[in-house]
Amino acid sequence: MLSNSCLSSNSICSAAAGIAGNVFALLLFMSPLPTFRRIVQNRSTEQFSGSPYICTLLNCLICLWYGLPLVSPGVIMIATVNGIGVVFQAVYIIVFIAYANKARKLKMSGLSILVLMLFLVVVTVSLQFFDPRSRQIFVGYLSVASIISMFVSPLFIIKLVITTRSVEYMPFYLSLSTVLMSLSFLTYGLLKADPFIYFPNGIGTILGIIQLALYFYYRRTSTNHLREPLMNSCA
Repeated sequence: MLSNSCLSSNSICSAAAGIAGNVFALLLFMSPLPTFRRIVQNRSTEQFSGSPYICTLLNCLICLWYGLPLVSPGVIMIATVNGIGVVFQAVYIIVFIAYANKARKLKMSGLSILVLMLFLVVVTVSLQFFDPRSRQIFVGYLSVASIISMFVSPLFIIKLVITTRSVEYMPFYLSLSTVLMSLSFLTYGLLKADPFIYFPNGIGTILGIIQLALYFYYRRTSTNHLREPLMNSCA
């Protein structure tokens, strides 16, 4: 009886953590919308890069595959969040290609096809050459590697903030959403006892907390820095 109660509590808590992670991830997936609104309005991609959306698409596809019951039974929240991510990144890439110049259209189209081919190779290899347990381990390691590769951007932002002593390029709510999403999936992974979920999200949580700490540390410096030119110009 006690065992069933514990299992029920675990299921409820893990479901709550997974749903929270999906909500916070949705906010992150929506963060490029202002950029694409500008692209559509100006009918040009200007100097924006499409590479982050290609990388994120590959990451979401691999993690989506990991979260499906065929690979990892019982972690469907990983599949749902990355399924949403795939849809968002696909839309962003299509819009980017539509308004890019000819050279960028070819580059983005080629990279998109390459990502889909790589994903098909991963799916085929994992189905044909691995039994269910080994398949989960194989795809799990790929998903962890893919997620960790996405940490290059937060590390770059942390370095930029420390170098410039300004939080201009580190929006508070974006950093907060990152922490909350990573913390939610860290909790989800721990409750599911799945290291392929809690390990990368643990790293993400630490990086997010560092970003928030830097934000509060350098916020006053940034404010003073922004105010000084105005005061000088008035003088």
